[in-house]
Amino acid sequence: MPVIAQLDVHHLDLAMRRYHEALTEHRDYLNSLNVYPVPDGDTGTNMRLTLKEVTEALDGMAEPEQGASSLPLAEVCEVIGRASLNGARGNSGVILSQILRVLTSKLAAAGVADSESLAAALLSASEAAYSAVLRPVEGTILTVMRHVAAAAEQSSANGASLTEMLEDALEAGRKSLERTPELLEVLKLAGVVDAGGAGLLLMLDAFLSAVDGRALPEAPVAAEAKAAGAHPHEAPEAPPHGEASVAELRYEVMFLLESDDERVEVFKRRWGEVGDSIVVVGGDGLWNCHIHTDEIGSAIEAGVEAGRPRRIEVTDLHEQVAHIEHVAAPERTTSGVVAVAAGDGVRRMFEALGAGEVVLGGQTMNPSAAALKEAAERLLAEEVIVLPNNKNIIAVAEQVKELTDKRVEVVPAASIPEGLSAMLFFDPDDGADANRGAMSAAAETVVYGEVTRAVRDAKTPAGDIREGDYMGIGAEGVAVVASAAGEAARGLLEKLVGPQHELVTLVEGAEASESDTAEVRSWLEANRSGVELDVHAGGQPLYHYYIGVE
Repeated sequence: MPVIAQLDVHHLDLAMRRYHEALTEHRDYLNSLNVYPVPDGDTGTNMRLTLKEVTEALDGMAEPEQGASSLPLAEVCEVIGRASLNGARGNSGVILSQILRVLTSKLAAAGVADSESLAAALLSASEAAYSAVLRPVEGTILTVMRHVAAAAEQSSANGASLTEMLEDALEAGRKSLERTPELLEVLKLAGVVDAGGAGLLLMLDAFLSAVDGRALPEAPVAAEAKAAGAHPHEAPEAPPHGEASVAELRYEVMFLLESDDERVEVFKRRWGEVGDSIVVVGGDGLWNCHIHTDEIGSAIEAGVEAGRPRRIEVTDLHEQVAHIEHVAAPERTTSGVVAVAAGDGVRRMFEALGAGEVVLGGQTMNPSAAALKEAAERLLAEEVIVLPNNKNIIAVAEQVKELTDKRVEVVPAASIPEGLSAMLFFDPDDGADANRGAMSAAAETVVYGEVTRAVRDAKTPAGDIREGDYMGIGAEGVAVVASAAGEAARGLLEKLVGPQHELVTLVEGAEASESDTAEVRSWLEANRSGVELDVHAGGQPLYHYYIGVE
């Protein structure tokens, strides 16, 4: 290829595709560099998925025979930035998305991608990446990016060509990566370099490949990293906050947040009170947010206060460690179930009862029809039952029938307790129609309720509500207003449990306390002595309790 002085839109498009190719090739190696015992997706996997979203967005920009390279530079830059923000996964992916978003926005503003403008864009991207992390420390992807940007700026100032500038930046990045164990003790103890930094350098390799046609580097053998002391499937790169205690935090929470930009600083400070490994990137009303925390509800509530969270993902990091090697291979059946739920405990309950796919969703986080359709098509079953488990999701679930060639039936469960009861009557050897009848009949026998906390003042038939009050909600709406979760649960049970009932199922949320559950148990023993109580740890966000009465 001839030497070029600047990247045109074709080269930028090609660089993103080469970067995705490189991350795919190096994924296992990058994953093998992990050192923390909290597997929130693995660095190589997270970075690859982030770039996969970018390449898919580029594919969708123009006619296949023309491609994105036929479009204006500014338009392609905008698509890369927005797609990386939407597709970011994990610490490393979110930080990478910030780098790509700022890098491309600066190139779009400059209108040219020569040595000088690309170096300036790298510097701005480095500064933005640091600002996105609540407690940045050295020895991570942030450090490597800073040294890359500084070298690029110096090289460009010295009159280097585009290729020379990229080579100088890559060399500085490699030296920085080699020094990461000197800056971060956990890397030194494991005998590895930072995985996120290693993944970042592949971006420069991709740019050089697009500029002059050189081959992408081959991935080192993952076993080499293992011999140095790291182990695949243990965790992502050392998170850029410097707190070793992150390994003790149980949950990873991620979501896209639609919020006015001026509200985000308050949101970040609120997250700083409930967790660590905090990365918030974005702008212009859309933010990608990542935290490790033990307080799922508080983390999501902070997002609700700041704006509108969507695509909420909650991962039980400890559960992944315990069960990563114990996933049974799926079997082909006549019917399969797609259930909607939030909370790892709730997910495990549905899976234990036979659900083949559990899609994250519920109140404030309704999944799309496309997400349900994709789950239905992943099932190794000829026919599909969809359990929405929330009244706001029933209509969306019905749309799945028009989106797939599979036979789909919807059991209109409006709550988690109804869905769990329905699952007791699921038979994978029966067709969807027969299952829908039996499961719907079972769901209809359940009286359900929920206990949650008010996020704003309101007036209800049960009385005036102030922000922070606890509410007991039944099928007809708010039935109880109380100052404590246990009190709300007791008041709700008093209204729901009659002399004809035999069983109360109590699904504890992430914020439920042992004392509140003990209070509920004592109340039932004293006031409904003939009713059995079945308690499960659901781990669901926002709702202290799901209650089912049968």
